[in-house]
Amino acid sequence: MTIHERVDTILSGQTPDRLPFIDRLEVWYRSLDRAGQLPVEFEKKSLTEIHQAVGMGQERFVVPYALKLRGVDVISTFNGQSSYHQSEPTIENFPGMWDLVDYNRAGTTVTELITPVGRLWVQQELVEENLATGTEPYLREHLIKRDEDYETVEYIIEHCEFVPLFDKVIQEEERLGGIGFVVPMPHRIPFQQVLLEYLGETRLFYELHDNRRAVGKLLRLLDEQLTDFLARLAALPARYVEFPDNLHGLMTNPKLFTEFCLPCYQRYSEILHGQGKKVGSHTDGNVKPLLALLKESGLDVCESFSPVPLTPCAFEEAWQAWRGGPIIWGGIPSPVLEARTSEADFREYVDRLLETVGPGPIILGVGDMVMGHNSIERVRWIAERVEDHRL
Repeated sequence: MTIHERVDTILSGQTPDRLPFIDRLEVWYRSLDRAGQLPVEFEKKSLTEIHQAVGMGQERFVVPYALKLRGVDVISTFNGQSSYHQSEPTIENFPGMWDLVDYNRAGTTVTELITPVGRLWVQQELVEENLATGTEPYLREHLIKRDEDYETVEYIIEHCEFVPLFDKVIQEEERLGGIGFVVPMPHRIPFQQVLLEYLGETRLFYELHDNRRAVGKLLRLLDEQLTDFLARLAALPARYVEFPDNLHGLMTNPKLFTEFCLPCYQRYSEILHGQGKKVGSHTDGNVKPLLALLKESGLDVCESFSPVPLTPCAFEEAWQAWRGGPIIWGGIPSPVLEARTSEADFREYVDRLLETVGPGPIILGVGDMVMGHNSIERVRWIAERVEDHRL
């Protein structure tokens, strides 16, 4: 089987010929490429060709739709210089506005959204360390900073239009072929949008106490929007859809998860299951406090699961808690690919993991992803070891 077929087989509830080993090398590649330190064998290869060379499948996140921001004028500056100005633009990453951020130069991007009812702005910063490590910019200022910003956000949400990008998903599937698996990612669920994009952690926790009515209205509006968008994905020919939620059990603690997330996951999963799709969430934080709740969520997959030493959650804890689902995608913490982990300890970890999971079901990957200081030879060794692990 190809790696794509192995993932598809796991998602179908069947047993493949080998466990799929698939994840992302973008950060590893950008870090070494910018430093001029790519191994000679990879210098003229594309990212997909590198995946093929080392034997690890390529997981590819793709946004399946954009939003046309009706009635909105968008202006961006980079380090104070004008970089973008468009009326009623089509944006793939609203509300984050990541479409307009320069990922190749250190500096600050400020994006202003001007509407008939008010103005918003968001600020992202890319520092030299981000460039050196191949990582993404930081969101320094969120959209909602004042009480009046809620009205402006509501205007944008109520007037935006859904623009399908289904052909983009299909074309990427065709480009990757058997080595890859495309993961269409809609918006985060409403609570995670508000936490990570609209308000930020600190302000949200204050607002839940001091301004709960406004937060509640925003959450309801986002829920109505996402419910509508998910229904439109019925026309998307995809086996699997994933919410990019970046769950962390200390920020989205069990109380908050139970109130704001669990009902959403259950309803959204029901919608997507009705379309014949499997459903996952990007759960790269500490999910130890959420193990039992995620079991009840209706999710089929917890993707980018990052165990000890990245988080306090041991692999065995999640493996036992999630027997019967959700399926783990991940399980290999990136620190075991670092030089500080001895070769013997690295191989022992992988062997113990394979012994624990047996025939699965599991989609093996590196949590959260392969980093620039990780050993690509260890990635290659895992791929070879998985090929020897007969089911």
